[in-house]
Amino acid sequence: MTLSNTLALGAGCYWGTEKYVVNDFQKRFPDSIKTAAVGFMSPDPDAMKDPSYRQVCSGSTGHVEVLQVELNDPDKHFEELIKFFFMFHDPTTKDRQGNDAGTQYASWVFCSDDEQAKIANKVKGELQSLVTAGKVTSYSEGTVSTDIGPSQLFYPAHAEHQEYLDKNPSGYCNHRFRFREWPSLN
Repeated sequence: MTLSNTLALGAGCYWGTEKYVVNDFQKRFPDSIKTAAVGFMSPDPDAMKDPSYRQVCSGSTGHVEVLQVELNDPDKHFEELIKFFFMFHDPTTKDRQGNDAGTQYASWVFCSDDEQAKIANKVKGELQSLVTAGKVTSYSEGTVSTDIGPSQLFYPAHAEHQEYLDKNPSGYCNHRFRFREWPSLN
């Protein structure tokens, strides 16, 4: 079965998510990302349409700050991207990354098809086993709380938010590598 090539990742502030995926993931897997844009997505298909940045930041819209990614070769890179996603943010802090708290900063994988969801859930389960076994100890809590669900309508953020950390290298980013290589359970 062929995977869809688009997904959206919520990992706290979308500026850091974009930096880590577009820059750091592509250092590992050159030319893996076809396009990427920061914006908003809600798990609720009936959520407010076209919310502003300020509305999302208020926490009242139910939207998550996300990076929408289009992969060049999803069969080769989707699972690797999901593993990488768990390396640079803390998926155990429900609706919070560092100082950023609220549903807009939730850990989310918005999938475009059932096969993506199956792979994302498998990786999340592997990660939970690694945390439980003490192979990953760099998270705040002991339970991976990342939500995985169907992709909904994506609302791109304004141009000044796109590639923000490339344009503002000392700009705000609370992301960091929690671990750099996916551990083995054995």
